[in-house]
Amino acid sequence: MLNLEQSTALRPEQAIALQAFIRLAKNPGETLAVFEMGQSLNRTELYELGVEYLKSNPDIEALVRERYIASTPDMDALLQLPQDSLGYCYAAHMKRLNFDPNFFPHVEVKDDNSCLELRIKQTHDIWHIVTGFGTDEVGEYGLQGFTLAQTHLPVSIAILASGLFHTMLRYPNRMNEVLGVLLRGYDMGVKAKPFLSQKWEEDWEKPLAQWRSKLDVEPV
Repeated sequence: MLNLEQSTALRPEQAIALQAFIRLAKNPGETLAVFEMGQSLNRTELYELGVEYLKSNPDIEALVRERYIASTPDMDALLQLPQDSLGYCYAAHMKRLNFDPNFFPHVEVKDDNSCLELRIKQTHDIWHIVTGFGTDEVGEYGLQGFTLAQTHLPVSIAILASGLFHTMLRYPNRMNEVLGVLLRGYDMGVKAKPFLSQKWEEDWEKPLAQWRSKLDVEPV
C-alpha cells in the first residue's frame, strides 16, 4: 500500500528548490534564489529530459561535443564596433546597467550538462538583446517564456511559476500583462532558430538586425 508520507517526502535537491522558489515568489529580484533553484533542478529527471531535447538538435549537439565556451568579452573593445552591431549593443547594455558578464556562480565544465548550463548563463544577456525583452521583472518573464520554448529546462518553468504566484498575490491587476508577455516570449521561442547553437562571440561585428533576421526573431 502506498505510504502517503513517503510519497510526499522531498529529496534534498527538491527541498532546496522549493525553498528558493518561495523566496523568489516573495522577491523576484533575488538572483541568488534563481541560482540555487537552478542548481537544484539541474539534478532532476526533468533537466535530463531537457538536455536530451537540446542535444537532439545537431548544431547544439556539435557545440556541446566541442565544449564551446567563449572567453569573457572585452567591453571597451566591443564599444569600438559599429553602433548597430551585436557587440556594441551588448556592451552598451552591460555598461548602462552596470552588469558583470561573470555575474553567475562558477560552473565547472565536466560533462554535457554543465557545458549547456554554463553556455546558457554566459549568453543570458545576449538573449535579452536579440529578443528585445527588458531586464525588469516583466521583461524577464518574457525572456523566460522564450527560454522555456527553446530549452525545455525546468528552471524556466520554476521562474515563471514563481513570477505568476508573485503577480497574483502582489499585483493582480497586472496578471494579463504578465501572461501576455510570457506567451509572446514562448511563441517567439517556438518560431526562432535555436539560440544555443549560435557562436555569438565569433561574430560580434554582425548588425543586430541581421542576427534577428537570421534567427527568425521579431523583437518586442
